[in-house]
Amino acid sequence: MNAAQKATRNSARTPLLITAGVVIIAIVAGAVWWFASRADSASAENPVGAGTAAAGSAVTGEVRGPAGAPSERADGLPAETAMGVNELKVRDLAAVRAYYEDAIGLSILEERAGEALLGLAKTPLIRLTESEEPLPKPDDAGLYHTAILYPDEATLAQTLLRAAEQAPASFQGSADHRVSQAFYFGDPEGNGLELYVDRPEEEWTWVDGQVVMGSDALDPNEFITTHLGGKALGTAAMGHVHLKVGDLDEAREFYADTLGFDVVSEADGALFYSAGGYHHHLATNTWMSSGAGPRSTDVGLGSVSITLPDAASVDAVAERARAAGVAVDAVAGGIVVADPWGNLVRVVV
Repeated sequence: MNAAQKATRNSARTPLLITAGVVIIAIVAGAVWWFASRADSASAENPVGAGTAAAGSAVTGEVRGPAGAPSERADGLPAETAMGVNELKVRDLAAVRAYYEDAIGLSILEERAGEALLGLAKTPLIRLTESEEPLPKPDDAGLYHTAILYPDEATLAQTLLRAAEQAPASFQGSADHRVSQAFYFGDPEGNGLELYVDRPEEEWTWVDGQVVMGSDALDPNEFITTHLGGKALGTAAMGHVHLKVGDLDEAREFYADTLGFDVVSEADGALFYSAGGYHHHLATNTWMSSGAGPRSTDVGLGSVSITLPDAASVDAVAERARAAGVAVDAVAGGIVVADPWGNLVRVVV
């Protein structure tokens, strides 16, 4: 997203007062949340149709539902692939930790000097590790956002209301992506955060193996008032991670050809990858970072975690990485590799 697009997004913000007569007023007590619909053409997730065919074989033409997704391929990731704990390197551990606890509602699952593991309902989501290195520059490669997936609209509505009370200024926008409904935030050190809920996969549209997404207007107040008070499971999972990179061809070679993801959507300046027919587990964009070289600091993204069902699947990734000339380091339960910009990726069982 360039500076002009950012200005457009910010200028679209209008104050919206949650007033008496709705269920949440007793909780919010008249708090004002500055909302904005994410309407710019380069929003956090903005593919508007299908492009080049996905990496795996797929049904041609337009298909609604899972049957249109790419099929699992021998040199790809297994259908059971999921995202694991996302590590953030931060300068002010206390401030960032307080944000995720107080505004987002995560709990401390583990803690030691200079480090805290946060999650929801015993599911680990984000690991914070303290670092003395400088903050990244806006046009550096690194993290675009961490995306937490909620199981139902009611749980997400509760979280949005909490954020409205505790950290209204951290809200950055919202969008209906046709496969999901998403709300965007920034933590105290500028790390992007998406909170979202998926639409039923039977409603997703696939065209020649690529999922159709978009960036339609989504009113956060309407979402909260509609879903607050519904049955809430109160859980969450790591849904996907979106990265800033310097070159999309290099990103495709690493994340699709080497790691084994399918490319399931292409947009102006962005690629979206998945396994098992999900709309995306990972994305890369060059909206702010086109031409970026190796990262200048380890602050921001510490590492991305990809979880696979068995050791054989991890070994297959390691074999492809070595064949591509990518260094492979062994860790407990898996391996660590780095993309061309120094973003670390943990592949574990």
